[in-house]
Amino acid sequence: MTDVDVARRMFRAWDDLDWDTAIDLFADDAVLHSVMQEPLVGKEAIAGRLRQLASGATWIHLDIKALGIIDGRVFVERVDRFTFNGHLGEVPVVGILRIADGLVTEWLEYYDRATLLRGMGLGSDFAE
Repeated sequence: MTDVDVARRMFRAWDDLDWDTAIDLFADDAVLHSVMQEPLVGKEAIAGRLRQLASGATWIHLDIKALGIIDGRVFVERVDRFTFNGHLGEVPVVGILRIADGLVTEWLEYYDRATLLRGMGLGSDFAE
């Protein structure tokens, strides 16, 4: 399985709300970093965040606009569309994934946090 295949499998898990598969695709010492927040380090921390998301998300679609490898990293441009606690939202995102041995070791996410929170029906003062 290529790194792009692993990334596509991860994105499909999000689309399917298949959080067990998404968590399983992270290495034990992986980092998930939405760059405007502190990074989540380790599969357990990442699983906690994904389960928190799962508690309110009823629909997610990652609309992939561009996907490819640059210098050994997977770059993805996408628009995330979702329903969270009854609120329909969308946010443009650029993600960069490092993948080793079929697992995500690092996932950086670049998006406008205020747009995401507004789409989720949360105020800009929301603290996780």
